[in-house]
Amino acid sequence: MAGEKAEKLPRRTYEKELLRLQTELAKLQEWVRSEGARLVVIFEGRDAAGKGGTIKRVTEHLNPRVARIVALPKPTERERTQWYFQRYVEHLPAAGEIVLFDRSWYNRAGVEHVMGFCTKAEYQLFLRQCPIFERMLVEDGILLRKYWFSVSDAEQQERFRRRLEDPLRRWKLSPMDLESITRWEEYSRAKDEMLVHTDIAEAPWYVVESDDKRRARLNMIAHLLSSVPYQDTLPPVLELPERPPSTGYRRPPRDLQTYVPDHAASLL
Repeated sequence: MAGEKAEKLPRRTYEKELLRLQTELAKLQEWVRSEGARLVVIFEGRDAAGKGGTIKRVTEHLNPRVARIVALPKPTERERTQWYFQRYVEHLPAAGEIVLFDRSWYNRAGVEHVMGFCTKAEYQLFLRQCPIFERMLVEDGILLRKYWFSVSDAEQQERFRRRLEDPLRRWKLSPMDLESITRWEEYSRAKDEMLVHTDIAEAPWYVVESDDKRRARLNMIAHLLSSVPYQDTLPPVLELPERPPSTGYRRPPRDLQTYVPDHAASLL
């Protein structure tokens, strides 16, 4: 029934399908490179909604020279005086590149608006200019895909709790993340307003249900692949050359160089 919580996807099923989709992503990458296409993928959503983990799975087997992640820090004093979209423009892809924005210009419609980091006039100007800006990108030939990762309040709080208790993931949690718990409805209203103004035909929003991270990753990747008209492009044919015969080179004695200690040997 609609609204029921979906059964959590088994790990074995997830890993098998993820590998298949990642193989297709490699084909997509080769098509983008060979065709000189420009692909922009925007990842937005609440804190702990699963954006970062999905981006990792998307790029895991891709060439970082072709597919790069853009996660900008807060703007500098100089950048605050620029046209708002200006610092994002310089990160847009050239021919044969894929850019994945881990948060994007939509910061202004979310955290900046809710936390009071921009004025009401700046916020309203963003809502007017953003659709124009994105139509310009699409008109210029950029393939623009926008994904909103939707997580429930209960699941978000549980993920925050696990991060607090896990020293390997503690860095993912900031005081601002925790404050988002107390501003849940404000962020909800901001998201709704953002979608009203920026869910345009040329660059629609796609919502990814992300309470189950495995489902979210597979669903997002599968949708991205289905939305781009890529083809299986054969990479250049490479042949492993024969190693030439030795000309008498000898490696220097080991005691002339400093080697990393064999820590692994202590584990045996």
